[in-house]
Formats: sequence, C-alpha cells, structure tokens
Amino acid sequence: MDLITPHLAPLAIARELLLAPYGLEEADLQRALGEIFQHRVDYADLYFQYTRSEGWSLEEGIVKSGSFGIEQGVGVRAVTGEKQAFAYSDEINMQALVAAAQATRSIARQGAGKTRVAGSMSAGARAQVLYPAIDPLASLESGAKVNLLERLEQTARKIDPRVCQVIAGLAGEYDVIMVARSDGVMAADVRPLVRLSITVIVEQNGRREQGHSGGGGRFNYDYFTDAVLEQYAREAVHQALVNLDARAAPAGQSVVVLGPGWPGVLLHEAIGHGLEGDFNRKGSSAFAGKIGQRVAAPGITIVDDGTLPDRRGSLNIDDEGNPTHCTTLIEDGILKGYMQDTLNARLMKSGVTGNGRRESYAHLPMPRMTNTYMLNGHHDPAEIIASVKDGLYCVNFGGGQVDITNGKFVFSTTEAWRIENGKVTYPVKGATLIGNGPDCLTRVSMIGNDMALDSGVGTCGKDGQSVPVGLGQPTLRIDGLTVGGTGG
Repeated sequence: MDLITPHLAPLAIARELLLAPYGLEEADLQRALGEIFQHRVDYADLYFQYTRSEGWSLEEGIVKSGSFGIEQGVGVRAVTGEKQAFAYSDEINMQALVAAAQATRSIARQGAGKTRVAGSMSAGARAQVLYPAIDPLASLESGAKVNLLERLEQTARKIDPRVCQVIAGLAGEYDVIMVARSDGVMAADVRPLVRLSITVIVEQNGRREQGHSGGGGRFNYDYFTDAVLEQYAREAVHQALVNLDARAAPAGQSVVVLGPGWPGVLLHEAIGHGLEGDFNRKGSSAFAGKIGQRVAAPGITIVDDGTLPDRRGSLNIDDEGNPTHCTTLIEDGILKGYMQDTLNARLMKSGVTGNGRRESYAHLPMPRMTNTYMLNGHHDPAEIIASVKDGLYCVNFGGGQVDITNGKFVFSTTEAWRIENGKVTYPVKGATLIGNGPDCLTRVSMIGNDMALDSGVGTCGKDGQSVPVGLGQPTLRIDGLTVGGTGG
C-alpha cells in the first residue's frame, strides 16, 4: 500500500498517505473543525495516524513468533477551559470526521463561540530534522531480518560455553502522523523506530542466571552491524555470568553509587514524572508549587531534550504539532520548570515545551517525557568509587514501582557490586533500592563526568498509554539510601 517516495517532506508524505487515498482535502479538515466550533470551544485539533509495525522473535535458532500490523485512524479533540472531549475513528473519511467532530461538542458551552477556525491551513514553523523520513521495515527483506537474529544468537553462543539459551527479538515501526489545528497550523512527522534485544541464559553447576541487552533508535535496520551485535551479545553474556558468581545482597542503609546510562531509569521514574505539567497543575506532584526553590543538591541539572538526533525518545514535532525543545527542569539544584503540553501550559500560564504526547490516534495527548537525563558533574567515576568505604555499585536495573504523589520508589537491580574500602569487590544479587525521589536528589554528594544515554530501549507508561523514551545520567554517589536484600 505504501507507494510514498522517500524524498518527500513529512507533510507531503502525510497528505499523500493520510488524505489523498480517501479523497480528503484541507478544506474538508476545516469543515470538520467548523462542526466543533458551532458551539463555544477554545481549541480543537485533528490527529491523523498511519502505523505499520512488525516484530520477530528467535529462540534456539527457530523463529518462535512473527507479527505484522497496520493501524490507521483519526482522533478529534475539543478543549473548553480544562475540559477535553475526544472521539476517534479507525476509518479516515469525511463521514467519520464529521461524526467524531460532532461527538466532541458534548463539552462545549452553548452559544456561538468567539474563537473561530482559521480561514486557511498552513504549515507550522519549519520543522527540525532529527531523523530521516524513512520506512525501516523496507530496509531489509524478511530473510535478512531472520538472519540478523541468527547472527546475534550465534555471536552470543561463541562468547562463552556456559551460554545454554538465547532469545533474540527485532521490532520495527513506520509511523506517519499529521495534526490539523483550529489555529490554522498543519504539521506532520514521519517517525522510523527500530529495536533489537537479546536475553541470554547461562548455566554452571546447576545454577542458571540470565542477562539482557539491546538497543535501537530512529533509523534503519542497517544500524545493527556486526560490531553492534557483538556489543549487545557481550553485554548480555557478561551480565548473566556476573550473576552466576553473585552473593546475597546486604540489607540496610548504604551509600549507593549508580552507574552511568540506564540507571537513569530511576531518575526518569522517581523524579521525571513528578516534573510533568499535569501532575503539578493538579497539585499531586511532590514538586508542585516549588519553581524557584531548591529541590536537589547543588550541581544537579536535569533536562528533558526531545531534539537529540536519532534517539528513541526524540520527535521532530510533538503530537500536538509543536516542535520539541531542550527544557531545563532543574538547574544547579533549583527547580526551573515543568514539561508542558498545550492545555497545561495555557492553564498554568507558562510556555509550551513540546511535550504533548499520545500513544496513538485513539488517545488524548498529555505531558510526557522525551529524553530525560542529568548533566555531567566534575568527578571522575573512579574517584567516586574510591570515596566509598562500604556501599553498593549499581550498574543495571530491572523493574520498579513509583508513587508519583510522593516520589516513593522501589527498584530492583540486575547487576550490582559490593564496594569495600574504595574498591569494587564482588557481585551481589537480589538488591532493591528503596527511597523517595525528591529526597534522593538532596542526598547526591558526587556527580561524575561520564554522562551516558541509554542504548535505545525505553518505553514509558502513564495513564494506560505507552510511548518510546530515552534517559541517562553520569555516575552518581547517593548517601544514606535504603537497600533491600537477603544478606547480612
């Protein structure tokens, strides 16, 4: 079905894919928006989307599963004050557009509205180009995709004879979106996304452990070269082998050193969500009403940056048609601002930050993170380790739970080491970190100069919606964190 020429700009691709096949023109979009404005509303928009996705899974050299799907539709939103009405259809045609538009008028105040639909549609500000407008699914034939997974499995098995099982997965997505707004702005984006993952199980003396790795971003499958496959396989095997020799983690209060990169998931969950505009507007975040106040130790600067080239969490425009930004949330320990979509920015009388995101055309947008990370400090990572007499060095994390209202969290480690007298000594297993995100920020005593982003695997959930994100941080020393474990 996709006959779109690759050199076209995103708006041209979106028109050709989302409007032309159904006989729709921009005048039809204005008509649908006009249906909403027969009653008094403040704002309305149409969100069109076409998504083609696939997934492959290989286990023991055999393709265990393969999936392919196409989804398309349009979401129609009307906003009055802080209320939103929303309807969507998986059919794209004039009848469905008008029916959805009429359904959204349920929240509108009676009487003619002062705000009208713009007289014509025009492209928004020139969009940034952070990734190519390509279809990654077409970048490899099916046989080559299976071969990619086979090479990854074979690479992992060659690293160590104790590898007894390998599961490899490949996923790709071609996502085309277009936003038509009542202020006359039309904007579009073509969003490629790929991801490769590996799980390795090793066995020694009857004991089994597993390790995970992977990565991806907004590019083609040709990103996954033999060198990248080698890196992912070695990381997964290393993690599994480390856990073969791990001892029970000690419990109690401890100095904790978090490694760079993926351990930033703790920052993302325990702190990042609390800096999203809707939670702060409603007063349910631990950071509500604290702009301009010290909320973290000196030296801590945290940003949300949707403008990093090719990153999993980056977007040329957000799902409301606004360009993404690099937004400083905390600067040198002082709270500077929140991540905002259009609705919450207006109600909080602040600027839009390009953080309006939605899972699909069937969902409302809300303030969401893109790539959220902490900037570098001045300490060498070796210096941070050497400063700890007795503590825990956390290299990698698994799952966790967070309460947004107070920042309390519980996170499990997948690779952690004991620190004794300034040296990393032996691996430990079963360690969980228990604490409070805002309190944690005040306990950071040393910040490394080795900031790293994750490899491109993050997916964030909020209110039942999942979106791809990125995260990162430098090495951090946190004093007096509670560690749950099974050892003495």
